[in-house]
Amino acid sequence: MPRLSEVIAALDALWPPSRAEQWDAVGTVCGDPDAEVTRVLFAVDPVQQIADEAVDLGADLIVTHHPLYLRGTTTVEAGTFKGRVVHTLIKNDIALHVAHTNADTADPGVSDALAGALDLRITGPLVPDPTDPEGRRGLGRICELDRPEPLREFAARCAAWLPPTAQGIRVAGDPDAMIRRVAVSGGSGDSLFAEVRAAGVDAFVTADLRHHPVSEAREQSSLALVDAAHWATEWPWCEQAAAQLDAISERHGWGLRTHVSRTVTDPWTVHAPSVPSPSISGAPN
Repeated sequence: MPRLSEVIAALDALWPPSRAEQWDAVGTVCGDPDAEVTRVLFAVDPVQQIADEAVDLGADLIVTHHPLYLRGTTTVEAGTFKGRVVHTLIKNDIALHVAHTNADTADPGVSDALAGALDLRITGPLVPDPTDPEGRRGLGRICELDRPEPLREFAARCAAWLPPTAQGIRVAGDPDAMIRRVAVSGGSGDSLFAEVRAAGVDAFVTADLRHHPVSEAREQSSLALVDAAHWATEWPWCEQAAAQLDAISERHGWGLRTHVSRTVTDPWTVHAPSVPSPSISGAPN
């Protein structure tokens, strides 16, 4: 079986840490470089539920998209929830590795997986990486549907094909508007509205959309907005990443067993639909 250092080298080749944003915290959080790795668990969030799942699974390595300590810390004391995760991992000889913004802009990256989950044909990056001579890396993806469909049908596609969450799917736009070209960006995407408008797409699928940016975007154009849960837009990457490591394992004869966590770690747990009020015009039906 491979050592942890060998597996990490393979993961770093897929998602080079040097391509992460300067503010990001990617790479190996804990783990013995000389330890053997037999099972790898992929997940979005390095929370206690995932650490416990790895223990039950007998995993030697967890690979997550989100960092455990994004802003640094002065303690890993087990009385803190992040410290408890670290203690659980070390006590059970489980390593933790993070690929965040370096996986967002990779080829393939997080948005490729999102586009694949929605059965969209990718035509290129939304924000190209200027250091990529092939023009395939970058943030977000511009995609096309095989045939145009009304926004209400496209929203239903997103709701059916992305992992279910309490939030579900929120939509801003004319339900009858025809959708053919789509921009997607896994995770928080309302900082990309200028690039999305410049791309001339009919709809934008992302997460964490806020009131004021959405209101301004809707006033400036007919762009339809599809807002899914942050976790749901990034979870497809876990399956893609596991498949990439499977291919590497087969090529090297490692015999690794990869697993993708189905645990929903989206923090929102309940959705209560609004009841239309006859006294307020424009209430949702």
